[in-house]
Amino acid sequence: QPAGAIYFMMDEKDVQAAMSHPGAMIGSDGIPFDTHPHPRLWGTFPRVLGHYSRDLKLFPLEDAVRRMTSYSAERFRLAGRGQVKAGFFADLCIFDPATVIDAATFEAPTLPARGIELVMCNDAVVWRDGKPGGGRAGRVLRRGDG
Repeated sequence: QPAGAIYFMMDEKDVQAAMSHPGAMIGSDGIPFDTHPHPRLWGTFPRVLGHYSRDLKLFPLEDAVRRMTSYSAERFRLAGRGQVKAGFFADLCIFDPATVIDAATFEAPTLPARGIELVMCNDAVVWRDGKPGGGRAGRVLRRGDG
């Protein structure tokens, strides 16, 4: 079992300053095997969409999506990823821009985000209507992999 830790050292103003930089990409270092993970494991991306983009207006929604998808895939040379395009893997998230937000807390770190309707990973539905979609379609990607 990997060890996990939760630190309370981040200043929100520093987070906003870093995220506002035009070269910033969005990712998470949450460990999925931790029995009581950091809330960002379940909430990073919905928090960016709902809190930082929609509510605080640090950047437009389209830029938030780009920072989590095509920009990261291009930077890390993940072939066939990051765009909705013929021949690319269907890694998709259908969400409601008006309601998407993280719900995970330090007390309840695995609460699903709100406003997420469907998630596809490697062409398989892995989340639909607030419930797991029945597949474990994720896999390790190495630079240049599709």
